[in-house]
Amino acid sequence: MRGKIALFLHHPRASLDSGNGVIAALSPYYEFKIFTKHVLEKSFFHDVSMVAFPGGVGDADGYDTVMRHNAPAIRRFVARGGRYLGICMGAYWADRHYFNLLDGVESQQYIKRPGTDTRRPHAKAISVTWENHKHRMYFYDGTAFVGDRSKFRTVATYANGDPMAIIQNNIGLIGCHPESELHWYNQYRYMTPHWHYNQHHRLLLDFVDNLMHQ
Repeated sequence: MRGKIALFLHHPRASLDSGNGVIAALSPYYEFKIFTKHVLEKSFFHDVSMVAFPGGVGDADGYDTVMRHNAPAIRRFVARGGRYLGICMGAYWADRHYFNLLDGVESQQYIKRPGTDTRRPHAKAISVTWENHKHRMYFYDGTAFVGDRSKFRTVATYANGDPMAIIQNNIGLIGCHPESELHWYNQYRYMTPHWHYNQHHRLLLDFVDNLMHQ
């Protein structure tokens, strides 16, 4: 195993679909331990290399509710060098309004960005460029990363050039859903032709491997 990941789940704030997708993509190589909104033991992070926050229905009120007990412990874990993986909602939560982990970059709704190719938040397969390769990746009101690009490494971009996946020191953030699974696509007839046959799971694994070695 390459490390142990503490995965936050609290459906629908941190959805079971997204969390299960992360496990499906990474579990052959990484161990997982699950935590929720309940108070963590002081030793919880002692054997953990990374904390992961999946996608879900997250807003400021939801964050304040579910992170009331554990936000300080998570900030301390990251400050000590622990890795932070945020996907969609989890990427928003790295912003200054939530965990406040980023330096010189903000998480903003892609649907409100200049030159965006979509103004609607609903599920779609959106055009992205990941490490110079074109993909259509599952999107649901994901974030773009806006700020000083010299302070982070851009792994993937949206159609308008905004960063979609970045690594800044020990923090890795992704606006779309590479962890998406087949049943996500089969829920919408228009999405089924864009199923990635787990290719995007491999992209997520490579992303996590790179983050681990920062």
